[in-house]
Amino acid sequence: MKALTEFIDRLTSWRIPWAEVMVIHRNETVFRYRSGFSNLEKETPIEEGRIFNIYSMTKIMTCVAALKLVEQGKMLLNDPLSAYLPEYADMNVRKRLPGGKLEIERAKKPILVRDLFTMTAGFSYDIGSPSLKEVAEQTNGRVPTRAFAEALAKEPLLFEPGTRWNYSLCHDVLAALVEVVDGRRFGAYIREEITGPLGMKDTAFDLSGEQQSRLLPQYEYKDEQGRPVRKDGNGYRLGTEYESGGAGLLSTVSDYALFLNALTNKGTSPDGVRILSPAMVDLMRTDHLTDRMRGDYNWEQLKGYGYGLGVRTHASKAQSGSLSPLGEFGWSGAAGCMAIMDPDSGLTVMYAQHLLNNQEPYIHPRLRNIVYANL
Repeated sequence: MKALTEFIDRLTSWRIPWAEVMVIHRNETVFRYRSGFSNLEKETPIEEGRIFNIYSMTKIMTCVAALKLVEQGKMLLNDPLSAYLPEYADMNVRKRLPGGKLEIERAKKPILVRDLFTMTAGFSYDIGSPSLKEVAEQTNGRVPTRAFAEALAKEPLLFEPGTRWNYSLCHDVLAALVEVVDGRRFGAYIREEITGPLGMKDTAFDLSGEQQSRLLPQYEYKDEQGRPVRKDGNGYRLGTEYESGGAGLLSTVSDYALFLNALTNKGTSPDGVRILSPAMVDLMRTDHLTDRMRGDYNWEQLKGYGYGLGVRTHASKAQSGSLSPLGEFGWSGAAGCMAIMDPDSGLTVMYAQHLLNNQEPYIHPRLRNIVYANL
């Protein structure tokens, strides 16, 4: 895949400090290439086994974790969220009156479990909201995942649940829902039910001392300075005990590819470890958007894609201009990583970088087309 090698080199000569891509076809790694510097100041070449923030690619695993509980009959997508998290029983919603004035009213519709998966609950992504600041103070900076969900319920919704789409803290609440339904801490559930069985040794919310030594510096591209500037840490981690289902996991290219490839195989790894059923993977990659929601789901790089249970899903080749088949699915993260899962082609792609201000609309559609053109 000379074109893919040249593309990665082009990115790292442009503004991305390092980039890596791993392509798995029918369970065989058919292409892998990395380029650039893990540490720009020391000009350290990027090596295997380095750990980085995957941010919102955490959402794929959070949704799989919760869908396992749906498969086991422990909850249903159409259940009211308040059946498990009672603080969500009587929600307030912001209503804009004629003339532009905002008024707080009681929500007429309940939040359903499905609304957490599909980003239709009505939450925002305001991690600095008054209730979240308050819970950080009350818990001395710990903010356990369950306490976070209780705090968020005090904030008014942006719209009636199930009526619109808004990228938000839905999957962070989903992590708290898993804790309540299952009984284990979210990180323990992930480890015992998904990462452990799949042999993923480097994917977690917290790192050991040895893993910490492999954590990569993170950068943010500053347009006004015309260069990447070091910016370590994860701004979505609200407390020391907060296991963010939306953006909290750290991983490596090789490790997370094991998880993604199991989903490409309709929920079972090549070694026979089953994390979801084929029927549930198909439901996950089904487009759940209504026509009204489609107007909200309007990111440039997602043209021609619908939204399933926590993942983008390819719905229209004419609109997307993508060479992938319909039903190809995945998601991405704030520092620029991207997952492609395609059961019909037997294709898994794990792309990684560690740069905020990540240039996703430019990189991801091009990367996808180069991969499929060479398949």
